[in-house]
Amino acid sequence: MKNSNSKKSLDSSFYESDLLLYLKKREGYEMNENRNSFKGSIGFVLAAAGSAVGLGNIWRFPYLAAKDGGGLFLVIYIVLALTFGFTLLTTEIAIGRKTKQSPLTAYSKLKSKWKPLGIIACIVPIMILPYYVTIGGWVLKYLLVYITGNGHVAAQDGYFSGFIGQTAEPIIMMLVFTIIVAFIIFRGVNSGIESSSKIIMPLLIVLVLGVSVYSLTISYTDIDGTTRTGLQGLGAYVIPNMKGITVKQFCTVLMDAMGQLFYSLSVAMGIMIAYGSYVSDDANLGKSINQIELFDTIVAFLAGVMIIPAVFVFMGRDGMTASGPSLMFVSLPKVFDSMGFAGNVIGAIFFAMVFFAALTSAVSIMEAIVSSFMDEFKLSRNKASAIETVICIAVAVIVCLGYNKLLFDIKLPNGVHAQVLDIMDYVSNNVLMPIVSIGTCILIGWILKPKTVVDEVEKTGIKMGRKGLYTVMVKWVAPILLFLLLLKSLGILTII
Repeated sequence: MKNSNSKKSLDSSFYESDLLLYLKKREGYEMNENRNSFKGSIGFVLAAAGSAVGLGNIWRFPYLAAKDGGGLFLVIYIVLALTFGFTLLTTEIAIGRKTKQSPLTAYSKLKSKWKPLGIIACIVPIMILPYYVTIGGWVLKYLLVYITGNGHVAAQDGYFSGFIGQTAEPIIMMLVFTIIVAFIIFRGVNSGIESSSKIIMPLLIVLVLGVSVYSLTISYTDIDGTTRTGLQGLGAYVIPNMKGITVKQFCTVLMDAMGQLFYSLSVAMGIMIAYGSYVSDDANLGKSINQIELFDTIVAFLAGVMIIPAVFVFMGRDGMTASGPSLMFVSLPKVFDSMGFAGNVIGAIFFAMVFFAALTSAVSIMEAIVSSFMDEFKLSRNKASAIETVICIAVAVIVCLGYNKLLFDIKLPNGVHAQVLDIMDYVSNNVLMPIVSIGTCILIGWILKPKTVVDEVEKTGIKMGRKGLYTVMVKWVAPILLFLLLLKSLGILTII
């Protein structure tokens, strides 16, 4: 009788266990052992660094460095990378690994009432991806132009505006770029993201180093006999210019460096949470974060070495005022054209490098969305990828048409005249992203406490470096700086 009761009790416990497991699956609990993960820390670091190394590093960092006193900007940027950037990067990656969830579901798993922050964090990449693949299509167009030996055509006045003003070709280029991105995402974390990053990122570094070295060796004598060299351009880039610097100007440089770092690290887009969720529990998280920081900073610096000396040599200091699309698609083709035959080769190498940078970033943005759809709606990767690809293409077509059929002009709160692409960029980057990061700092710094992240980083028994700094930054400094950045973006803070 006693054995019979024991058997019934045992059967009952097994039944309850099976029932509990079933209910958990029905309620959407992610079974950590079934979740995709990076095979090694190298794959994670390269994928995360590939996300961080995007168009912002290439077309905005050199412009800000040239505008903000060269070396002064670089010093402030490096200090912020080791403090502000380290805090935001560590927080998001740790949240991802701790919850094993995508941005849409991770915040609610940490604190049930914080689901709205996860929704905003998912909206950001959904808004960014359509215009990012549009720009990726522009890069692909220029790469093809230089590969076919027609770089001189791209240097002509009005070429870029004429291209984006067309109806069909920008859409075709966008579609090709999007299909490449979607193909990598369809293949999954290991066969797609990790494998492609291990090939693309080393190649990207080789191309960056090659163009940087060449940029330092060139020289040019203009019609009035003035000779400018690449090394002189490097000096304009790295030597701090403190002449006439005021407190207000210093604060402007600080805000510029902070804004650039914030946007270039791929935080507040859900990317690092998604990638963090694929990191194994036995990985050294602190070491990986340090490597991502270093990788991003080095590439951002080398982007300046690539561009500023070359622009300085052929266009002087006046040519260093261009940024964004005008720098990449208007000024640089003219610089390459001034190099003669070598310019076509250098242009092809440069746009190949930009293409790879744009591709790795676009892959990470799409993965943040796809992983969110998979976790929230329990979709397969193929179904989630297909849905997001269709959404992305539909919106990207509107972005492309924003320069021709749907062309209009409005003035944003930050004073910029905008079309469809600019509006999407402004709302996602300047409004929603600071809100996500401020909310994340409040959640971790004040509600769950910094120990939540510290414990996750130290899970393997390795002590977290800069632990005290992290606590101060996530509770006080980072949210204050982010709030100031938000006020400036909204046009409220105008004194700096």
